[in-house]
Amino acid sequence: MALRLPRVPSRRLVALSAAGLLLGVAMSAAAGSADRLAAKSPDAPVAPAMGAVIRQAQASVEATDSPELRALIARAEAGDPVAQNALGEKLENGEGVRQDLAEAARWYRLAAAQGLAAAALNLGVLYENGEGVEADLGEAARWYRQAAADGLVLAQLTLGLMYREGRGVPRDDGEAVRWLRAVAERGFAIGQINLAFMYLDGLGVPRDDARAAALLAEAAARGHPVAQNNLALLHAAGRGVPRDLKLAAKWHEKAASRGLANAQYQLGLLYERGEGVARDQAEAARWYRHAAEQGEIPAQARLGLMYLDGRGVAQDDVRAFAWLDLAAARLDDQALRARAARARAILEERMSSADLAAARAKINELRNAGGDPAS
Repeated sequence: MALRLPRVPSRRLVALSAAGLLLGVAMSAAAGSADRLAAKSPDAPVAPAMGAVIRQAQASVEATDSPELRALIARAEAGDPVAQNALGEKLENGEGVRQDLAEAARWYRLAAAQGLAAAALNLGVLYENGEGVEADLGEAARWYRQAAADGLVLAQLTLGLMYREGRGVPRDDGEAVRWLRAVAERGFAIGQINLAFMYLDGLGVPRDDARAAALLAEAAARGHPVAQNNLALLHAAGRGVPRDLKLAAKWHEKAASRGLANAQYQLGLLYERGEGVARDQAEAARWYRHAAEQGEIPAQARLGLMYLDGRGVAQDDVRAFAWLDLAAARLDDQALRARAARARAILEERMSSADLAAARAKINELRNAGGDPAS
């Protein structure tokens, strides 16, 4: 299966799935103030053209008696890039001022032009999202590149993924690997995971399952559930590591306990089949239910089949029909899709009108609760 790369939410760290492992669930952590770097030279003089560009910041901020805000405005107007970036953030987020994204972009640009990496990152985000400026992925990539070259991890990650996808830049797997490796080498699990996927698919680097497994193991040891889930799949397949279903179950359980839907589904499969764990239909149904309620389609189908047969749960045609109906048309696994469709047809034939009405009400209830990923 080709690497699937969803759009990266701005200023968030995202883990992606790859290499036929199904599994990417976005795990995000907001980039906090600790990632914001000071200017290379906080006392650098104002660029000559800046004075002609700067307007009074009070025009975009609400009247305030805050001496801190007044001092920030004064420093920004005097050309301090750190203050300019901080003022831009207040304008972007409406923190103590009237929100003004165009003004935020202007202050970010002034700071970024003086080499402040955090401002370059912030400006890139606005260009990527079309906030305060016209959306322009090429321009976003340009500012991300400036921040990445100055060492901002989130910019390096985002730029690497843009090269991998060909968003705003020509697709270049070698450049993607370069920036993802920069993140991974600094010990960030998100970089290790995405670099591992490049090794698994042989994109920008020779395929190396053992290297991918080692990277995933580092990220898994840091507690990242996507890494744990993918490492479990490698152990189950004997890919890059010795085949070990007990280890696979261990890592799936760690990720499942953190709420990762695909890990919950994979753990359910192991319990249903008795692979790496003692066979336990009730445990299988429990983990399928957790995954199904998060919209994991194969888990919905398998949970429906368990309700149909009364395996691990009390037999219940209404619940069986509801879960099978949610899943049947959207399953990628053709064998499971055919099995779910046949089971649904059998149920529809044998159920009473009242039971079918109850099942359709249950379907709506599940959709409203988030069990339908298409809703």
